[in-house]
Amino acid sequence: MKYTTLGKSDLKVSRICLGCMGFGDAQKGMHSWTLPYEESKEIVKYALESGINFFDTAMGYQGGTSEEYLGRIIKECANREDVVIATKFVPRTESEIKNNISGQQHVENCLDASLKRLQMDYVDLYVYHFWDYNTPIEDIMEGLHNVIKQGKARYIGISNCYAYQLAKANAIARQNGWEEFISIQGHYNLIFREEEREMVPLCKEENIALTPYSSLASGRLSKHPGEESKRMREDSFAKGKYDATADADLKIIHRVEEIAQIRGVSMSEVSLAWLIKKTISPTVGATKKHHIDTAVKAVELELTDKEMKYLEELYVPHELVGVMAQNK
Repeated sequence: MKYTTLGKSDLKVSRICLGCMGFGDAQKGMHSWTLPYEESKEIVKYALESGINFFDTAMGYQGGTSEEYLGRIIKECANREDVVIATKFVPRTESEIKNNISGQQHVENCLDASLKRLQMDYVDLYVYHFWDYNTPIEDIMEGLHNVIKQGKARYIGISNCYAYQLAKANAIARQNGWEEFISIQGHYNLIFREEEREMVPLCKEENIALTPYSSLASGRLSKHPGEESKRMREDSFAKGKYDATADADLKIIHRVEEIAQIRGVSMSEVSLAWLIKKTISPTVGATKKHHIDTAVKAVELELTDKEMKYLEELYVPHELVGVMAQNK
């Protein structure tokens, strides 16, 4: 495994971040394919043994049980100081707004609940899961500043936002002497590259770490055309993100398949190697040990400039999908 620094922080993270959305009680969430505790533990433990030290979860994953599982596993299998833990919080609810719960209080309440589920005193990276259009960003940034001052979070990141929103939030933080977002977890992979328009240039200029999710497009960049995983069959949210562009995406997937055959590696390794070259630490979900093996191998796979161009040249513009489509 290789390691790098996460943006402007002093956090040393593995070049692969293990996404923990696949862990948790399926009956308490929106996904039927998530793993129960013992199977989740097996995957996280194997990731640790493989050199992965960066783990990403969220209060919204399986009703908070992903956080519960991860916290319990880390307590049983690792030293807290040897891992980098990220979790995420969601916008204020209608009930909170009605009851005049401020943005600052919301941030603290969410983090306190996450820390309790994680059985931890602090998180290394606290991530704003998606933009709250009903709460002033000033309130969110001040709330995040407060939890950092209290020692409950070391750094802050953001997910699912536009480049102008990230730039605006960090400008407000600078004006007030508050901490800035050091990372962005956006939707970015070989068949969805809209982040390259504005987000990627902003992050390069400001040294903001890219830790994208959907690294393998929910399995589409790891399967030969015609193959399907259980998740690809059952994940309606992922279908909504990719089915509309399936024909255009298939041309790129064929090129992934072609390079994989020439190199004697898996399609996943090629797809992840491309993304690793573009970002700091892609967030990769894993529900089987071989998913971990593939991600680790991808860190060592160096694609040539010619191969990178060959994979990229057929890309066509895509409509925003998922959370970002809801925010248009």
